[in-house]
Amino acid sequence: MTATLEVAEGVGTIRLDRPPMNALDIATQDRLKELAEEAARRDDVRAVVIYGGEKVFAAGADIKEMQDMDHAAMIVRSGALQESFTAVARIPKPVVAAVTGYALGGGCELALCADFRIAADNAKLGQPEILLGVIPGAGGTQRLARLVGPSKAKDLIFTGRHVKADEALAMGLVDRVVPAVEVYEQAHAWAARLARGPAVALRAAKESIDAGLETDIDTGLAIERTWFAGLFATEDRERGMRSFVEEGPGKAKFV
Repeated sequence: MTATLEVAEGVGTIRLDRPPMNALDIATQDRLKELAEEAARRDDVRAVVIYGGEKVFAAGADIKEMQDMDHAAMIVRSGALQESFTAVARIPKPVVAAVTGYALGGGCELALCADFRIAADNAKLGQPEILLGVIPGAGGTQRLARLVGPSKAKDLIFTGRHVKADEALAMGLVDRVVPAVEVYEQAHAWAARLARGPAVALRAAKESIDAGLETDIDTGLAIERTWFAGLFATEDRERGMRSFVEEGPGKAKFV
């Protein structure tokens, strides 16, 4: 298997396992899509960690495999490539990327699909596709610009340069930098904390933010309003408000 899904404490860890650099070949891309869809539908998975191991997150696509593909072949494949990453981005649960070592090209694009990124202090991220005469094709031109803004995205994509963890943190490409030995532990702790939260409300928050970013403010407010009202039909809302009134904030146990 090029990737696996393991579940503990409500957290599903999607682990890339294609030594030595977790190159994202077609088989791995297809496997990612399968695992993302599995994590999305499983009730025992309430939050997700994307992890490449202690040494490397993912160093990009398999260039040797891509080198033999012509225009016609990539027209067919590019859709499936984007679909595999979009499946990760659309997991309706909190997703955190635990980034160690290199997260380049497709590896960086995979990290961009998460809701939160925790990086090792030795991590290096970037979109070096321009150095191969192409551009990011798994969402990099779109998700990176939305995350860090168009100017910073163009800097990384136009030059193909790598950024170290401290610069990635400063530009908003990652959200937290920790010692390399703590990356997975902290990512799992972040996910486990949210796995104990109200699942439907977390889904509502994620979908409201993500969908709202793709539309105008009035439509975004309508999306928020619909989800907000709908949550008043959930048991978690009843538990949360009753606990707040009777015990104070932050003590509710959700189902």
